[in-house]
Amino acid sequence: MGTISQDHSKLDSDTIAEAIMPLVESDPSIKVKSIIAEVQSRFNYTISYRKAWLAKQKSIAKIFGGWEDSYQALPWWLSVMTQKMPSSIVQIETQLLYNGTEEADGVKILHCVFWSFNPCIRAFKHCKPLVQVDGTHLYGKYKGTLLVAIAQDGNQNIVPIAFVLVEGETADAWHFFLKNLRRHVVRKDGVSMISDRHESIQAAVNCSGGDWQPPRAW
Repeated sequence: MGTISQDHSKLDSDTIAEAIMPLVESDPSIKVKSIIAEVQSRFNYTISYRKAWLAKQKSIAKIFGGWEDSYQALPWWLSVMTQKMPSSIVQIETQLLYNGTEEADGVKILHCVFWSFNPCIRAFKHCKPLVQVDGTHLYGKYKGTLLVAIAQDGNQNIVPIAFVLVEGETADAWHFFLKNLRRHVVRKDGVSMISDRHESIQAAVNCSGGDWQPPRAW
C-alpha cells in the first residue's frame, strides 16, 4: 500500500496537537478532515476523526487558553475594553454557586452579560430608526445563546449595535437584553423592531413597561 491506513499508538493526540499548532494558530476554524490530511501527509498515518478532533482542542487550549480560562478572563477583558473605549457599556449578572443546597463561599458563576461598543452606540444615532434582534445557539463546551441587535445605515450597510450572552432564549433573557438595549443604545422613540416573533420576545416586549410598544416602538 502506498499509505499506512492503521493508526499508530505513539502518534497520540498530544503529539499531533504540537505538530498542528501553527495551523491552528493561523486558522482556529480549521476542519478536522484537514488535520487528518495534514497528519497523513507528514507522518504517513491516517488517524481517526476523534484523535484529530482531540488534538485540535488541545492545540486551541495551548494557544488561546481553555474554556475555563476564557470565562475566567471575561470580566477582565470587558473591563479593559471599557478603559480603551470609554462610554462602551457592559452589564454583567452573576449567580451564586451552590453545592447541593449549600452556598459555595465567595464563588460566583456567569449568568448573563450585555455589551455594546461605544462606536456602535454612536453609529446608531445616524442609522435608520430600525432594529432587528435575533439569537443563535453556541456550540462550545458550555453551550448558551448569543443574542444580537443590528441596525442599518443609509447605504444599506448592516451595523451590529449590541450583544448579550445568555443561557437560552427565555423571556427573562430577552427582557435583560431589550431592557439594556433601550437604556443604553436605542434611546430614540418611534423605532421599528423586527424579530421572528419568538414567544420569549413577545413576553419580554409585553413586560417592557412600554419601552418596546407603541408609540415608543413598533
